[in-house]
Amino acid sequence: MNYLLRGIGVVSAVGVFSLLTFSLPSGEAHGDGGGTVLPRTINKAWQQECASCHLAYSPAFLPKASWRRLMGELDRHFGENASLDPATQADILHFLEANAADSGTSRIGNKVMKRMQANEAPLRITETRWFVHKHDEVSKSVWSRKSVGSAANCTACHRQAEQGVFDDDTVRIPK
Repeated sequence: MNYLLRGIGVVSAVGVFSLLTFSLPSGEAHGDGGGTVLPRTINKAWQQECASCHLAYSPAFLPKASWRRLMGELDRHFGENASLDPATQADILHFLEANAADSGTSRIGNKVMKRMQANEAPLRITETRWFVHKHDEVSKSVWSRKSVGSAANCTACHRQAEQGVFDDDTVRIPK
């Protein structure tokens, strides 16, 4: 009887968790063999809140410490007040930490961490050694084009960035 009650509790917890998330279909291969950059299970609050202003950047692009810093300073989020209610903020942070570069859940995160010092917690993905290495052939003049805007505008060149695909074969640098 006790096992039955535990089983019902687990099923109930799984049901509640599935209400908070949805699964992505398996994606296309990443250009460096890393697979899609987005985790299989996506947090709805992260999609709704973060993607309402910019690309919902993959948690695998930064370590946990970076996500903690970013989520702890939402009232000063790159010059904007992106404050959230405490429950939503905690929910998103939990998702980001669970899928961060140093969580061991993705090949791309492992690659990000190989180029990062253990104590680093950058606030900008574009300042990571991994990002700089992957974009070393892109000149400053490309980043400053009106059609690109900045290195943070992934969707300008990576046509499938919103799906978490950054395959080199899908890059189109706008004029």
